[in-house]
Amino acid sequence: MYIPKQFDEPRIEVLHELIRARPLSTLVTLSSGGLNANHIPLLLSAEAGPFGTLHGHVARANPVWQDFRKEVEVLAIFHGPEAYITPNWYATKAETGKVVPTWNYAVAHAYGTLRIIDDASWLPAHLAALTAHNEAAFPAPWQFSDAPHDYTEKLIGALVGIEIVITRLSGKWKVSQNQPAQNQATVIEGLRAQGDEESLAMAALVEAGKTAR
Repeated sequence: MYIPKQFDEPRIEVLHELIRARPLSTLVTLSSGGLNANHIPLLLSAEAGPFGTLHGHVARANPVWQDFRKEVEVLAIFHGPEAYITPNWYATKAETGKVVPTWNYAVAHAYGTLRIIDDASWLPAHLAALTAHNEAAFPAPWQFSDAPHDYTEKLIGALVGIEIVITRLSGKWKVSQNQPAQNQATVIEGLRAQGDEESLAMAALVEAGKTAR
């Protein structure tokens, strides 16, 4: 990933925060037919290894757990907030007109070794932990144990666990750091006026970058 210096986010704790908040990854592997991409929620264990470890599961029918190059790193991509930035939001548009559209986004790339966990005794604890993480914001969280045991046992038989020990972690926060302060301020105003959750999340990132500058 190309990361200009002003957009580099090297802090592991910040990247971990994004992974926890947006656990649906794009998992890229090298298969016998070339590059393969699957969209898989992954649960981060931050304390396992210097960069953390990711756990997930795939359908047994999915060839990804059998058809991948074991000697080649896999890449899990986690997408944070993103937003189109219109040049009409830039304060300097009226002064020079030298502004163009762009796209702001935050993303974390986790590289590592893929290990298959074909173990029916491992899956229940993993599924319970994954469910607990994603249900935490609900007033009455659903638990894996809420479903009938014979039903979940059948489902578990159709799944295979995966583990990725992260060996490299990189982040790119493209959140208007390359703009002057007056443009950052008006971008924040424009995003907040949009009012949708994604725009508000991006406004917060631009504000954080503006404050840290």
